Amino acid sequence: MEVYINRFPVECPPELSLAGLLQREKVSSEGIAVAVDNKVVPKKAWNDTFLSEGAKVTVIRAVCGG
Repeated sequence: MEVYINRFPVECPPELSLAGLLQREKVSSEGIAVAVDNKVVPKKAWNDTFLSEGAKVTVIRAVCGG
């Protein structure tokens, strides 16, 4: 199935969790927030959040500075 991470298409197996997708794509879980279809998903729910065809995953990385 195809999902999108920050607007880039990614092929992945069906019934993949959000945590599985991030691990598969080597996205570090430190210092990030993640939304699926414009809804923020708390980190504790990543393992229980399963993606569907065409899901839009947005990864936002915290940046220090001012």
